[in-house]
Amino acid sequence: MPSRLNLMLTYALLIFIWASTPLAIVWSVSDLHPMWALLLRFLIALPLAVSVLLFLKVKFPTHKLALLSYVAGSLSLIGSQIFTYAATAYLSSGLIALMFGLAPIMAGLIGRFAFQQKLAAWQWLGMAISIIGLAMICLSGNQKHVQPIGIVLMLLSVFSYSLSIFWVKKINADVQPMAQATGSILISTLCALLLLPWIWQYVPTHIPSAKSLLALAYTVIVASLIAMFCYFKLVQNLKATTLSLTTVMTPMLAILIGAYLNHEQLSVQVFAGASIILFGLFLYFFRDLSAYRRLKI
Repeated sequence: MPSRLNLMLTYALLIFIWASTPLAIVWSVSDLHPMWALLLRFLIALPLAVSVLLFLKVKFPTHKLALLSYVAGSLSLIGSQIFTYAATAYLSSGLIALMFGLAPIMAGLIGRFAFQQKLAAWQWLGMAISIIGLAMICLSGNQKHVQPIGIVLMLLSVFSYSLSIFWVKKINADVQPMAQATGSILISTLCALLLLPWIWQYVPTHIPSAKSLLALAYTVIVASLIAMFCYFKLVQNLKATTLSLTTVMTPMLAILIGAYLNHEQLSVQVFAGASIILFGLFLYFFRDLSAYRRLKI
């Protein structure tokens, strides 16, 4: 098992990547159709992942349990990202990250109703407060960067992401993190290819801008390869609820990154709603945050 310091550094790296990836996604679709950006992301990431796997001489299991684990892991990639990319037309990068901040609540609900895990009273209260904050954002007006359809798409994305954590842990296949990441990227690529009949009419007819290409490269190398390695490493070594805490720490950072680098102007009501959501999440995970501060991961 990795050392505590190793897990802490992996955890911190994943938080930074999760905070910066939404803006990279938004920039990558600035000169590409969202679904083409998604497809290209996986088509480029797959051979890179296979190359890393071969270079490191990591065993790639293909038994039934491993294949099922790859499918489960793909829910956090293609299953989640297809809704995220679709939401880029309706939400700012900061709000996309904020919606992922609801993953702990979604994970809690899945754990409660699918796996009969108990929730304390303050956790239900935290959920209620976060929902109030989300409602404030939905009612903030039909701004360019805040549209209800985007919020619905992100809720579906967060559900897929949260379900993936539980499913991978339930399968508990003996698969190394890099092999798990590669297998999940492979399944995601095959699923993304199924989109071709519906998106062929939007095939790129010109070379995208430098910003779009650099953002696409970031989503491939950092968000798909490095992040997935960190993610599956943590999935195998931490509780699902503890892993979900990454999304509590990223939203405000992502909002600041979007405001500074992408000039995303959001209303006071949206910021108030975001603050209420984060307060609800803090209340929901107060005990876990206290334990994390004492480094008991």
